[in-house]
Amino acid sequence: MLTLKYINENTAEVIARLAKRNIKAEDIIAQVIDLDRQRKETQVAADNALAQSNTLSKEIGMLFKQGKTAEAEAAKAQTAALKESIKELTDKQSAIEQQLNEVLVLIPNLPHESVPVGTRAEDNVVERSGGKMPQLPEGALPHWDLAKKYDLIDFEAGVKLTGAGFPVYKGKGARLQRALIGFFLDNAREAGYLEIQPPLMVNEDSGFGTGQLPDKEGQMYHITADNLYMIPTAEVPVTNLYRDVILNEEDLPIKNTAYSACFRREAGSYGKDVRGLNRLHQFDKVEIVQIQHPDKSYETLMEMVNYVQTLVEKLELPWRILRLCGGDMGFTSALTFDFEVWSAAQERWLEVSSVSNFESYQANRLKCRFRGEDKKIQLCHTLNGSALALPRIVAALLENNQTAAGIRIPKALVAYTGFEMI
Repeated sequence: MLTLKYINENTAEVIARLAKRNIKAEDIIAQVIDLDRQRKETQVAADNALAQSNTLSKEIGMLFKQGKTAEAEAAKAQTAALKESIKELTDKQSAIEQQLNEVLVLIPNLPHESVPVGTRAEDNVVERSGGKMPQLPEGALPHWDLAKKYDLIDFEAGVKLTGAGFPVYKGKGARLQRALIGFFLDNAREAGYLEIQPPLMVNEDSGFGTGQLPDKEGQMYHITADNLYMIPTAEVPVTNLYRDVILNEEDLPIKNTAYSACFRREAGSYGKDVRGLNRLHQFDKVEIVQIQHPDKSYETLMEMVNYVQTLVEKLELPWRILRLCGGDMGFTSALTFDFEVWSAAQERWLEVSSVSNFESYQANRLKCRFRGEDKKIQLCHTLNGSALALPRIVAALLENNQTAAGIRIPKALVAYTGFEMI
């Protein structure tokens, strides 16, 4: 959430930067500034009335002592009227603050200056790429057919048990899942991340803190009886560990990693993009999260991007990194890099990771702060990235490594799978 101070002091800049997201923000920013003005004026009026009431209250006793009964009674009546006015002003201020907060949460984060102009995925910029494109044998199959041929994933059983988008992994398919989770967690630990095992459900405050709530697209699974939400990513519970926390500057950066199942309704998804593992309602992912000093967050962002690159390289997958344009970026992000791997049988790129800097946007919602050497308290910057999401990694591994003899396992994974071929 943007701070009122920044909006008031940099109004033209805020409007111009939001235009990069293809948002005409003049009206909503004007509304925020007007509501903030009303809030301040109401606060001043309430403070003045309270000060006047306190002064009169002190005078009433003295007037009675001096025998000035009529004047004392008049002062009491005036105090009663002031108390009623204070209550009205306080109620008005609360209503304005609620309205102001409701408007503020509708404003997305400001794009970083390096974010490309654009409205759709095709406008994203390829930063760099690598890896060797595979040469598939004749009659190569897409991953959903390979999964059936080698009895790795049962999509029909998932439909029977739950519904579409909830696959059942079997045998070496299940072992491959477990191997990837261990591989990603071990790499994160070696890179200095502290492993966390978070809950799979969060409360409303946690969903608001990282920007998933209000859920404008209806993508979260909501347990209405307990008002809890299934997590769409481990980013939500892990980042919320630092909600309402004041850290010391010397504690930064904080580096956490977590494996979790993730749950997303993916409302409106259809067609070839959802076949097989391409788009699921439940999937596994290892996440990396950092809480960092504002002066170092963009350096940290690039370190995180480089780290994720090492993972796809170890898995021997063709990859590319995209700098997302303003129109394709997440609501809370200031700058996002997406990783895609090549799916050889489908002949398309599959997104497997997003690495983002949220600057102070999440931290302002979370009240995640740090105390500097000068004892001044400031908002932290938060960052996170997928390292990595499993479904499309599995899809690419199965398709790209298929041979006449079976599916080859990348060398880096063999110690985790316990087998070299499927």
